[in-house]
Amino acid sequence: MLVLGVESSCDETSVAIVRDGKEVLANVINSQIKIHERFGGVVPEVASRHHVYQVSMVFEEAFKIANVDPNDIDLVAVTEGPGLIGSLLIGVNAAKTFSLMYNKPIIGVHHLAGHIYANAIESEMKFPCIALLVSGGNTELIYMKDHFEFEIIGQTLDDAVGEAYDKVARVVGLPYPGGPHVDRLAHLGNDTYKLPRVYLDDKSYNFSFSGLKSAVINLAHNANQRGEEINVNDLCASFQASVTEVLVNKTIKLANEMKTNNIIVAGGVSANKGLKERFEQYKDSYNICIPSIKYCTDNAAMMAVAGYYQYKKNNQLSDLYMNADASLELE
Repeated sequence: MLVLGVESSCDETSVAIVRDGKEVLANVINSQIKIHERFGGVVPEVASRHHVYQVSMVFEEAFKIANVDPNDIDLVAVTEGPGLIGSLLIGVNAAKTFSLMYNKPIIGVHHLAGHIYANAIESEMKFPCIALLVSGGNTELIYMKDHFEFEIIGQTLDDAVGEAYDKVARVVGLPYPGGPHVDRLAHLGNDTYKLPRVYLDDKSYNFSFSGLKSAVINLAHNANQRGEEINVNDLCASFQASVTEVLVNKTIKLANEMKTNNIIVAGGVSANKGLKERFEQYKDSYNICIPSIKYCTDNAAMMAVAGYYQYKKNNQLSDLYMNADASLELE
């Protein structure tokens, strides 16, 4: 079964072709990071315009790399939401146009489901499992009894973890996107600054990162007022230690409560080396699955795989009345 995946929820225009939910024949990604870098973040209107410029070329490149004919496609899977509405509309309409032109069935897929199913490309998903979803816009703990059965147990009450990384990076003068830079410098420093572990011992499985972000801002401001020099490497190390300790401890705690040793880590922040290293401490007791870096960030291969399993699960398709939904719910 050949599935054509289309992803445009934020600032990556991506088209992929995947066979049987496993074999990635092509996964073309056109990133806009350099374009938005000077703004310090993604500008929605700019992002949607660049999707318009790139989408046709990305489609052509994907079919060229995969060496398949458009008529060979069996299913079109497109990110329906959530995301930036202007960006989503470009991908949805491109996918619907392809579906109409070649008379192919189409299915709308939740973007976060795509991140979770990125793990199915290189590993076998085992159930029941706990999925820790960490990205620039989301931080959630999800319980899955089986394919496409999502129960959100906990989530962030304010900032997503990726957003907190970017804001801390800006405070210490690092460029956008800040996450990779903070992660890199954290490995050069030590956890010397006493930053809070928010909700670490809380009975719920929710998260909060605004207080941690504020603690970093206040620390940097007070040091500047006193004329003291901040050790950026140590501050990054302390921030990352606080974040990863809370994320991992709560994930392990939930896995124990649900009596499963299967853990999935998904989303752009799953590429974080510090997070991976902390999970490594539990690899002997838990089956921990983290995708390769190329499948951690937004890409269409994960959407094609998710679309494949979604169709296999319920046999339900979308139609050409499908529209983008910026606040689409996962459950």
